[in-house]
This record gives sequence, C-alpha cells and structure tokens, in this order.
Amino acid sequence: MRIARFSIDGNVAFGAVEGDKPDELVVDIIKGSPYVADFELSGVKVPLSKVRLLPPVIGHKIVAFGRNYTEHAKELGSDVPDVPFAFFKPATSMIGSGDAITYPSFSEEVHHEAELAVVIGRMCREVPRERVKDVIFGFTCANDVTARDVQRREKQWARAKGFDSACPLGPWVETDIDLATANDLTIQCTVNGQQRQLGRTSEMVHSIEDLIVNITEAMTLLPGDVILTGTPAGVGPLNVGDEVAVTIEGIGTLTNKVIKRG
Repeated sequence: MRIARFSIDGNVAFGAVEGDKPDELVVDIIKGSPYVADFELSGVKVPLSKVRLLPPVIGHKIVAFGRNYTEHAKELGSDVPDVPFAFFKPATSMIGSGDAITYPSFSEEVHHEAELAVVIGRMCREVPRERVKDVIFGFTCANDVTARDVQRREKQWARAKGFDSACPLGPWVETDIDLATANDLTIQCTVNGQQRQLGRTSEMVHSIEDLIVNITEAMTLLPGDVILTGTPAGVGPLNVGDEVAVTIEGIGTLTNKVIKRG
C-alpha cells in the first residue's frame, strides 16, 4: 500500500494512493493514523492531482548514515567506515514531493544525494537482527541535500545537512516491499532530466538490518522516524532553477525544484 500525507482545503490527512496511471491516481482518506494497527479507509477518494503532497511522515527524528556506498566514499576522498556512521537531520528539514528546495544563503555548493529511506512503524529499542523486519512500516525516496562546501569546512554537519528543505521525502511510503527486496532496489537521480546517479541498494556497505541494529543499540526509535541509508556515487551540484528527481524501483519518484531563498 502507498501511504501519502497531504493537504487539501486547509486540512491535513493521510491516505492510501490507488491506481496505476499517473493521471488517474486517487487518494482514499484514512481514518486517523496509518500507524495504528488495522486502520480503516474512509472510502472518501480525492484525485491526487487535487492535493498537495506533504512529507509522508510526522517523524520525531531523521537518522542518516554516511559513506555507506564504497564508490560514493571514494568520490569524496573519504574512507569507508568499519561500522555504520550516523548523523542527524532535523524534522524541520523535511519537505514533500513538489515542494521547493531553498538554496541556503551560506553555501555556494549544494549537492543532491539520492537515498532509500526506511520509515519506522513502532517504538523500538535494541532491535535484534531477526526482528528488524517487524519494526519497519515501509520505504520512501529521500534526497539528503547537502551544502558540500560547508560540510568540508565545518566539523559538525548540522548546518551542511540540516538546513530548511534539506530533506525531501516522498512521494509516499510504500508498505508492500519486504526487507529482502528493499536490500536490492535500483535507485537513481536525475537533474533536469539528465541522469546523475544510478545504483542498487545491494551496494550498501552496511545493510538495512545493520543500520537499525546499530542505531537502536543507542536510542529508541518511534513510529514515523526515518532512517536514511546512504547514497550511491554520482552526487553533484544543484543550482537555482534545477529540477531534481529521485526514483526508486517499486516506490516512485520524488521531485523538487531548487529556488533562491527569499
């Protein structure tokens, strides 16, 4: 099931996206929260074209893992970490598909990073490897937008990766992908229709299981929290006016334009 979060006529809701043709997609509004077991569909359906897609989660935190693809680490001149290397992006950095990435005033080199995002479905801590599949709600597309010059200049990545609009997510959460499949999906990024990144999640140094075991050793994850799993090689610059799209097999396409911060 594809779970979207959207606004229409000033109201915000979750809904199940139905249909196969892009111009015929509809959203069946969910009663309450999709994170509640046995949630109900209302039967009230709205054309997807009539709503504004929002980030598909209401997360408390975004845990991101860096240098998790060997070739990406090499292109940045970095070593591949022996253990997962985590950092945080604030919830205020999230935007939805169709929203604008605002170019930060303190950077002159902003890059795209296409990533598979894991959405947590239940409160969990110290998750054993064999139980990882039980805490996952679904998967979505992410763009770990990065002020690369600031990342190089500052030891902490809070500003480089945490500025407003630095975490596009969407277009929805796909809940029907199992863990084995998620560990081997095609992921790509285009800018103005030109391919920049192309890889497979099977190229990750540390698997989805590794990442969730690692972070839950340290902290509790809550429903709606997001895990970013790293980016394949091919990251590159974004400029004002560009349209960047992240497409992941079996999930969909996350599209955002870059604008100048007003």
